[in-house]
Amino acid sequence: MKRKLFTSHGTGKFKPGQIHKLGNNVIFENAVLVFHPENIEIGHNVYIGHNTILKAYYNNKLIIGNNTWIGQDCFFHSAGGILIGNEVGIGPKVSILTSQHRPELKNESVLFSSLECKQVILEEGCDIGVNATILPGVSIGKGAIIAAGAVVTKNVPAGEVWGGVPAKKIADR
Repeated sequence: MKRKLFTSHGTGKFKPGQIHKLGNNVIFENAVLVFHPENIEIGHNVYIGHNTILKAYYNNKLIIGNNTWIGQDCFFHSAGGILIGNEVGIGPKVSILTSQHRPELKNESVLFSSLECKQVILEEGCDIGVNATILPGVSIGKGAIIAAGAVVTKNVPAGEVWGGVPAKKIADR
C-alpha cells in the first residue's frame, strides 16, 4: 500500500501580527511556537509561558479568552478546535488534545488510520493543574478544577474538582 510522504509542519516561529485576532497585553515568553496562526484568536491580557506550543490546525480554531494564564511547556493541538474561556488558569506542562487515531481494521497500522477530531472546551474560570492531560471531546465546566497529573477522559461539570488517571470527581468547590 502506498503511503503519503511525511512533510514538515514548519518551524513554529511567528510574528504576533500573523495571529488572526490578537488582544492587548498578550505576553509570549521565549521559545513559544505557533503553528497556523491564521486560525488562532487570543483575547486581552493573556500570558503564554516559555516553550509552549500552540498547534492550531488548517481547519478549526484555537481560541483563548481574556485574562487567561498559560504556564510553560504546554502543548495544545487543536485539530478538532479548542475554546478556552475567560479567566482560565492552565498550569505548566498541560496537554490539550483534540484528535486521535481510530483504526477501522484490526490489521491496519494505527499511525495511518483515520483521524477523529473533537473540540475541547474549557469554560470560564476553570483551573487546570500542572501536567494534566485533556483528551478529545472533553468540556471542563465553569469554575471546575482539574488536579495536577489528571487525565480527563469525560466532561467535568461546573464547580467540581476532578483528579486521577482516569480523572474522576473528588470534591465540590
